[in-house]
Amino acid sequence: MILDDAFDAPPDPFALLEGARAALSEPERSEAAVLAALQAAPNDRDVRMGAYKFYFYSNRLSEAAPHAAWCVRDGARALGLPEDWRRLAPGSVDCTGFPKPQRFLVQSLVAFGWCRARIGEVEEGLAALAKAIEIDPTDGFGVKRIVEVIERALAAAEDD
Repeated sequence: MILDDAFDAPPDPFALLEGARAALSEPERSEAAVLAALQAAPNDRDVRMGAYKFYFYSNRLSEAAPHAAWCVRDGARALGLPEDWRRLAPGSVDCTGFPKPQRFLVQSLVAFGWCRARIGEVEEGLAALAKAIEIDPTDGFGVKRIVEVIERALAAAEDD
């Protein structure tokens, strides 16, 4: 008897992520799909970004931040750079024309910084955002504006 190879094949993480599309209307089902995709492919960039987006758009930023951090490390690794974003030097990421790997790294760093700042870890969040500005002097993601918003909120909180 010949067994069908499909029975032994691991589940397709992208097919599993399809179940996450109903995030607002069926959050439990969506999260189950995200968790299944993460279990099937924990080291897949698209799955991790999908998990980040699910938690971000569900306003669960403390759960989104680790996925953004994973994406930063993965993006740095793909470019042959230090995985610790704090060690990224000015000019280490060529943002000229913003090729996809560089864009992914900077965007992930911005996402990480924003999440950290929003969950109250403002110092780390601002440091990550400052690093994004440092490695992308073109400010292709408008990070300077994000920093201004955070700083205004901090100033307003101090005035209260």
